[in-house]
This record gives sequence, structure tokens and C-alpha cells, in this order.
Amino acid sequence: MYNPPRCLEGGRALSGTVVPIITQTRDPGPACPAPEGARGETLRTVARLAAVVAALYVFLASMRLLGFGFERLGGSFSQNLIATTSHPFVALFVGLLATSIVQSSSITTSTVVGLVSAGLLSIRNAVPIIMGANIGTTVTCTIVSLGHIGRPAEFRRAYAAATVHDFFNILTVLCIFPLELATGWVSRAATALANALAGGRSLEFGGPIKLLIDPAAKRVFALLEQAFSGHAPAAAVVLGFALLFGSLTLLVSHTRALATGRAEAALDRILGRGGPLGILVGLAVTGTIQSSSVTTSLLVPLAGAGIVSLEQIYPVALGANIGTTVTALLASLAGDVRGLAVALTHTIFNVVGVLIFYPARPLRRIPMFLARQLADAAVRSRRNVVFFVVGVFYAVPLALILIDRLR
Repeated sequence: MYNPPRCLEGGRALSGTVVPIITQTRDPGPACPAPEGARGETLRTVARLAAVVAALYVFLASMRLLGFGFERLGGSFSQNLIATTSHPFVALFVGLLATSIVQSSSITTSTVVGLVSAGLLSIRNAVPIIMGANIGTTVTCTIVSLGHIGRPAEFRRAYAAATVHDFFNILTVLCIFPLELATGWVSRAATALANALAGGRSLEFGGPIKLLIDPAAKRVFALLEQAFSGHAPAAAVVLGFALLFGSLTLLVSHTRALATGRAEAALDRILGRGGPLGILVGLAVTGTIQSSSVTTSLLVPLAGAGIVSLEQIYPVALGANIGTTVTALLASLAGDVRGLAVALTHTIFNVVGVLIFYPARPLRRIPMFLARQLADAAVRSRRNVVFFVVGVFYAVPLALILIDRLR
């Protein structure tokens, strides 16, 4: 009597007990179908991946929409602010405030390059503005972390991941800015390098973010202009924030579900091998997508979900700081030597900051320690979040600039 092969859990086939071994070898019988549970799990994984891609696209598009809104709301104000700046200390806060308003260090840096090339601003006066812009650009990442504010454990991790970038830039300014005031070494070094490099050929690089995201963001903004006319920038900011937090919620939930097994192991292999690789990853990604805010903001949900640690994020943020200067350098090589010098001050500032606050372990731990302390304070009271974001990025710089104007 012949017993047909039986399927066991996991898809393995066993022949009946009466069938000889040689028969099983010659005719193993039909392949067992994949279990329904495994097939359903595969479909769920594919659906989650599609949801992550869709949420990521909306997340990036919402950031671009916010940028369009802020640029039109505060762009002329920022340009006028920069153009009338002369005192180096005030220039630092002008760069911080201008970048916080338009949420793009690229816009601030481009304005400064144009003013320097036109002879309206000296290179030495431009350096503090660039330093302030480096701090101001981190406000986007900090705002993204607020999407976790309703879940204390997630918010603590996400807020620390966001503000470690803030503290690195603030500490770098505290180290380099006094030396620049006393000696002018950054502006002198940048000018010397610019004179050596002048005469190169400009390279245009649009980047995938502009190619994939800008058309959708511009289309939405055009629809808002038709619907709200002069109030379109404000409507873009409101809609941008709504889309940002909505997409962030979906991104976190689906990423957390996917980030087990192979996905988590892959991230550990990439980011867990040590700081130099993380710095290179941050530099390469930011140089490609041309936005340090996007690079660091994408890490915030992963930190909130507990997928990556603060120690893994920190070197990536440092690399992103350097990577954000690459496009400006390439674009300025064929331009005015003074504009190239301004772009080089940005690179020198970020590279020296990494050399100060990464190789030595005691110094490396300072930004992470401060970020964790601030995150603990933010979880204890949400007022501390408001004080930090509004105070550091808007209120204090604006107050100091107004005091200078009224003197």
C-alpha cells in the first residue's frame, strides 16, 4: 500500500512510513505549497515597505513645502538682515535667525556669497554669518522630533538624536568663533585656498531630492496660490507641518514593524562599525541629496523607534555637516574668488569642528551628554522644549539684533 508524501509545518515533505527509502528518492512527490501564514507575512512585509516608501516621499515633500513657505514668508527679511550686518557678534545671530526663518542654510549661504561677490559684505564679516547658519539649519531636525512628543520614551530618544546636532554646532562655534575674532584665521585660510583653487570649472548637480520631490511640492504650492492668493506661504507652512507630522507617524510605526531581523542587522553593520564609516555615510548621503537637514531628520524617527542609537547617529550628523558644503564648493569654483572663499569657510568650520569633537573620546561625549540631559528635561516638562526651540533659534537672536539696531 502506498502512502503519499505528507507536508509538515515549514514546507518539508516526509514519505509515508510504508514506502521504501529508494522510492522516496526516485519520486519525492509534489512540492509542498508554501504555508498560508508565510505567504500572508510576505504580503504584510511588502505592504509595510510600500507604506514606508509612500510616507517617506510625503515626509520629504512636506519638508520642501515648508521650505517654500518659509522662504517666501521670511526670505526678503533675511536678505535685508544680512545685508545690513557689520558687527561680527551680531552677524553670528543674524546667520542663526535668518536660517531658522527660511529653514535652509543653503539659502543663507547663497545670499552671503552673492553679497560678498558684489562687494557689499567682506569675507571676514561673512564668516560669523556662515557659523550662525550652521546652527540655524538644525532647527528642522529639532522640529521633526516633536512628532514623538506624545510618547515619552520615543520622544527622549528622538529629541536627543535631533539636538546632538545642535550642540555640536553650538560647541564648535564657541571654540572657533573667538579665535576667528582674534586672528581672522578662518577667513585668511579660506581666502588662501580660494586663490589656489580659482579658475576651476563649475559643476551643476541637481540631486535626486530636487528631481523627485520638487515637482510635487511646487505643484501643491501652486494650488495653494490659486486657493489662498497672498496667504499661500502661510497655508504652505500649515499644510507642510500637518503632512510632516502625519507622514512621520506612519513612518515610525511601519519602520518599527520592519526593523527586526535583517533590517536591523543591516543598519548595525553600516552604522555600528565605528565613527569614520558613519561620517563617510553622512557625507556621501548629504552630498548626494544636498541637504543635511534631510539626512539628520531621517535618522530621528529611527532613533525614536529605538532602531539606531545616539552613538551611531552622532558621526552621521558630523558627516552631514561636511557633506552639505560639497555642492556649494563645486558650484563656486568658476565664480568670483571671494564667493569661493565664503564656501570654503563653511567647509573649514565643519571639518575643524569634527577634528575637535570626534577623535578624543572625552570631547566626543560632550555633545551627546548635553543632548541626553536636554531630552530628559524636555520629557519632564514640554515648556523646556518651547524654551529651547523658540529661545535659541528665534527669541534670543532677534532680541540681540534689535538691541544692536537700537543702540
